[in-house]
Parts: sequence; C-alpha cells; structure tokens
Amino acid sequence: MNPTAPNHPVHGHVTFLGAGPGDPGLLTLRAVEALAAADVLIADPQVLDVVRAHARAHVDMPAQTVTDESSKTADIPVLRDTANLVMTAARSGKRVVRAVLGDPGLDGNAADEMLVCAHEGITFEVVPGVATAVGVPAYAGVPLRDAKGGDVRFVDARTASATCWSEAGASECTAVVSTSLDSVVAAAGELVAAGRKPDTPMTVTVAGTTTRQRTWNATLGTVAQVLKAAKVLPSPDGGQPVIAVVGERSAAARREALSWFESKPLFGWNVLVPRTKEQSASLSDQLRSYGAVPHEVPTIAVEPPRTPQQMERAVKGLVTGRYEWIAFTSVNAVKAVREKFEEYGLDARAFAGIKVAAVGEQTAKSLIEFGVKPDLVPSGEQSAAGLLEDWPPYDPVFDPIDRVFLPRADIATETLVAGLIELGWEVDDVTAYRTVRASPPPAETREAIKGGGFDAVLFTSSSTVRNLVGIAGKPHNVTVIACIGPATAKTAEEHGLRVDVLSPEPSVHKLAEALAEFGAARRDAALEAGDPVTRPSERRPGSRRRARS
Repeated sequence: MNPTAPNHPVHGHVTFLGAGPGDPGLLTLRAVEALAAADVLIADPQVLDVVRAHARAHVDMPAQTVTDESSKTADIPVLRDTANLVMTAARSGKRVVRAVLGDPGLDGNAADEMLVCAHEGITFEVVPGVATAVGVPAYAGVPLRDAKGGDVRFVDARTASATCWSEAGASECTAVVSTSLDSVVAAAGELVAAGRKPDTPMTVTVAGTTTRQRTWNATLGTVAQVLKAAKVLPSPDGGQPVIAVVGERSAAARREALSWFESKPLFGWNVLVPRTKEQSASLSDQLRSYGAVPHEVPTIAVEPPRTPQQMERAVKGLVTGRYEWIAFTSVNAVKAVREKFEEYGLDARAFAGIKVAAVGEQTAKSLIEFGVKPDLVPSGEQSAAGLLEDWPPYDPVFDPIDRVFLPRADIATETLVAGLIELGWEVDDVTAYRTVRASPPPAETREAIKGGGFDAVLFTSSSTVRNLVGIAGKPHNVTVIACIGPATAKTAEEHGLRVDVLSPEPSVHKLAEALAEFGAARRDAALEAGDPVTRPSERRPGSRRRARS
C-alpha cells in the first residue's frame, strides 16, 4: 500500500485490464478469470463487446455519465467520468474491472485512475493486454523488426510534439504511428518534413485484428493517392483509428508474403447460419477460423409433444431397466429427456447400466454437461448413418435386453430406426419434442437477407431452406448458397435459389470446409485477374457507395 495514502479503511478491489486491440481471442487467461469474478464492469466502448462476453450474467455495467469535480486537488488528477464510476464502486466494496483498449500501461487515463486508487488506499492490480501498436501490425503481416534488428519508435500522432516528430524523422527506425484515416496523410507529411525520404515504405491498417481490417501499402509520398484510389473518404466523426508502420523493414513485398489474416478464405464474409447458437457453436467457431463472421438465425422452434404420455412411459421404462441403449440424435433430444428427468426428480444417475449413444460432438457435449459420458459417438461422419456404421448388432449372448430408446423430433427421418432394426434391435421410437417454424428474425436481419447483406448462407437441411424463406424471405442473388447435400440443394433450387456450393459429405463441418474452398478459389481468381478482392455482398447495387460512407 502507498505509505502516503490517507489512513482510512481499504474497500473494494480494482483490476485494470488490457482488452487488446479488438480480436476477442487476444484476451489473456488472467483477463478472462478477472472478468468472471467482477461485480462491476467499466469498459472503453471499443472493447465492451469483447469483455462483456466473459463477465457474469448479472454483472453491473453502470452508464458512464457521472462527473465529479470535487475530487480535484493539487495531488490527485481530475477524475474523468469513468474514473468516478470506478471509485464509487470500489468504495462500496465491489470487485471492479476497468477494461481499456490495448494495454493499460500505455493508457494515460488508466495511469491517472491507478494513482487515485493508490491515494485512497484501494488495492488494485494490472492485467496487461496486447498493445494495439504491436497487435495490429502482427495481424497486418508487418513485422516491426527483422533478423538485423533495428530500433522501433512508437508515435501517437494525437499528442506527438515537434521534438517527437523530429526524432522519428531523423532516424532510420521503424516508426509505428497511431493516428486516424483523416490524419494519416498529415502524419506522413510530418515525417517527410523531419527528414524521412518520400519513398519510404508505409502500411496503413484500419480496424486492425477484426474482420473489418483493411491494409494499404504505400510510401510516405504516395499515401494520399493510395487512399484516394481506394475511395477512402473523410468521415464526420474524425476518422477511424489507424496504425501506420513506416520503414524499410515494413516493405510491401514482405507484407504480401506475410499477410496471414486478411488472406483467410472467407475473410470478412458475413455468413448466415440458420440454426440456434447452441446448435451451431462448433460450426460458427470453424467459420471464424476461416475469417468469417457467423450470424445464427434459428429457423425452427422446439415445443413439447402434443401427447406426453409416450415420453413419460419411456422415461419410466429407462429407470426400470427396459432398455439396453438410449440414442440421442440432437441437443434438443438431450434437453427434452433432461427436462423430463427434472420433472420426476431424477438426475444422471438414472443412466446407470444403460449404454448411451450420441450422434455427434455437440450432442455428446450436451450429455457431458448433463453428467453423462456417451459410450458411442460416430468415429466418422456425424450423422445417423455414421452412428449406424459403429453401432454393434444385437447379440443375445452379450446383450440381456434387445431394446433401444430413441427420443427424437416429430419430423425425424427413419434412417436410424430402420438401421437399428436391421441390426436386430427393437426400437421404441418416441417423439420427445416437436419442431415448428420459428418466429421471424428482426427486421434488420430480414432486410439483410433479402437485400444482399449476407455473403453466404449455409443450408443444413431442406427444412432450413423452407423455413428461412418462410420467415425472412429469399436470399439475394449475390449471396452464395451452400447446401449440405443433393436433397437440400434440390429444395433450394425449387425456391428459386442458385446453389453455388455442395458439401461432398452430409456433414456441417464438411459444408463449412467446402464454402472456405469456394472462397479461396474466388480470391485466387481475383488476384490472378488483377482485380480487387471483394466479398460477394459488395457486388450488390449501391453497396460500393454505402461502403464508402
């Protein structure tokens, strides 16, 4: 504790947390732990969505509108709005997380808030984050040093003095300049005026580490023309934040080879996934790994069966030893059985002595969360057919009971039932839940679907085609249509859609992989033709004009 702090009780605790430059994946493990324990979360607007996802469901996020001039003294900095919120929460004994863009050690306002905590005897800690000036060049494929070494100088154009510009301009260091699109040309002029050659290579990156990232190669003398040719216009809000890297070691030829992020096959694509977040978790993660931005829109809703007696009898039979196996073909089936268990006061122990099968990874994960480890998950294709490939035939010597409990949807296909019967099993095919068409998505989403705002849509069944068109309208003709199999493709064509991508196997992950291959081929063709690499949605009428605004 600061020995000069006033002698009054210590209250809460403050964590000054660096949230990184924008990519949620750059949060540290320590940052995630601190966020999970926070009572109060106060974040810079640029990183609020990044950190909020890791906070508790009911974490307090006070509106940043308080001001307090009474804190102004000769020894303590004037508190800003956010600092007042931090101190108010800490004085009341709360665990406060103060999240800033980049790294708190490079944030002058965060340093002032730390001084206030020290003055009042409030304990605090600092969780470093990836600094924007370091993380953005890494995502742009611009190493700041090479094997020969060399100095690196960081310049904040908003606060740089004439001396700072002179020192950066007079040396041969790599200069990393934090500025804005509206001021980057002026920053280049300052460096030239200070002695840098106009032909010094320069890269300009906007929205770094996010799927909106865009990088331009230029020189100090040509940056104005490059941005003009790219149709980057002045903005009324003062311009988007930019990281510019200046120096021989950031040469454009090296960036072309090292641009790993923006060259992802679906970089920046908005991909519509007609499933719930729970159903599409691993699929959405896979799409993100290709650089896409997945948007989950459920097309079906789940309701209890109209006559629950069949399900009730089956659950009672499970407890009394009627079944050798229970097979789960969806997360919704797990949920339906779990809810029925809770209704009867049962838990996962009721599965003792019963073999459990799951159709795929997500269903298995849902079972494990319930406390049940599946005995059988397909080793190959994650589908009913894949499950049958690994399912053992009934053997009266080793299987005391010949019956399988199959809780599933009312519209499920007969593939699994027929296959189990062929293997010698008796099947209690029970309707555990009904699927009905979901409510329409918000008007903004419907407009994006019909107006070409999505770059691609993944259809995982014929019902997703029918339901999406029914609740939201037909996707625009610039949208890439990807289908999981021939039957789904036929339904899409019957609804007037052009099918661009067909999965080689009936697997959602193979479907996403096929879309990525399509995107990579499209990108390669554009580069070979010397055309700019654009997203499908940028081809729709008026999109170029809107993109400039």
